[in-house]
Amino acid sequence: MIRLLFAILAGVLLGGIVHLVSVLALPKIATEDAYSRLAPITELNAVTQLPAADPANTLMPYLDPAFAQAVCRYDLSGGPLKLTVPVSQAYTSVSFYTRNELAYYAINDRSAGKKVIELDLMTQAQHDDLPEDEEVTSADRLIIDSPTVTGLIVLKALAPEAGLMAQAKASLAASSCKVQSDVPAKQAEAPQARR
Repeated sequence: MIRLLFAILAGVLLGGIVHLVSVLALPKIATEDAYSRLAPITELNAVTQLPAADPANTLMPYLDPAFAQAVCRYDLSGGPLKLTVPVSQAYTSVSFYTRNELAYYAINDRSAGKKVIELDLMTQAQHDDLPEDEEVTSADRLIIDSPTVTGLIVLKALAPEAGLMAQAKASLAASSCKVQSDVPAKQAEAPQARR
């Protein structure tokens, strides 16, 4: 009887371990993730509007038909990005995801407190290379550190009524996601020692 209980317990434990490992490994080994599905229809480091959500068109899961949606598929290897999103009349949100669909930052029009959501996206190494300028405060410049070099930025604008969908799409069409070309590098800390 004890052998049977031990075998059942070992089987349940082994099954639990296999289940846990497969659930945790699936996002890393999946071939049809959001980044891969969006790659053929989007440009790199540019905002692309997504088609309206309907049952026949399931490009990404859980799309709400009350929102106009756009995406920026980014690659920070060429430098930091400057993201600019004009807010819509009702509600606007911006969400950041790594290449493996891990959400790491989100902001909406209410927390931005401005008519335009404007921020810089860069890796930690690029952030460390920025010069330390006392005149630029964190309130003047919102900098987001991306944990990965590639990922997705999802932009959403609410259309509370069907007649306002064109306005929500227009606000997303005015958005930009571009590589910054004028990022100053940190000055050399100390001159080389003379021999």
